[in-house]
Amino acid sequence: MQLTVPLENGLMPDKYAKYAPAAYRTQDMPTTNFPITITAIPAGAQSLSISLIDYDAIPVGGFPWIHWLAANVPVGNVPEDLRATDLAVSGTNSTWHFVQKCQQPANPAINQAYIGPMPPDKTHNYTLTVFALDTQLALQDGFFLNELRTKSQGHVLDMAIVELPARA
Repeated sequence: MQLTVPLENGLMPDKYAKYAPAAYRTQDMPTTNFPITITAIPAGAQSLSISLIDYDAIPVGGFPWIHWLAANVPVGNVPEDLRATDLAVSGTNSTWHFVQKCQQPANPAINQAYIGPMPPDKTHNYTLTVFALDTQLALQDGFFLNELRTKSQGHVLDMAIVELPARA
């Protein structure tokens, strides 16, 4: 399986990250995902799952930052603004941690959505992983990464990883 994501000058396009225009934002957060072209999906794949994680966030905040989790994505290319299609199940990203810590009400439009890269210190590499699965996973909106990993065990037909740099 191979993944292709559009880049501009070797970086994630601004419209999907820190410098996204207003139309690509929710409550001033970039919430419109980039499209993904996927080739060589294995026969028998029934769904895809997606994660986008910033491991370069560890020196800044102490843990990897989860930007996007999606499951039960239809097999094929992933469109821009997947959440607007209502075709997949959305997982919880790392903004949830701060909502809980500050005792604020959760907002699924932010906490269970793609949150574009906003590196605070320098260009970060974001790890995009797509799994081809032999089933639909028993997950509901708001699932966590550990649930995705557990439910995926024994169902992964193939996976692909690509590093996507985004500017500070």
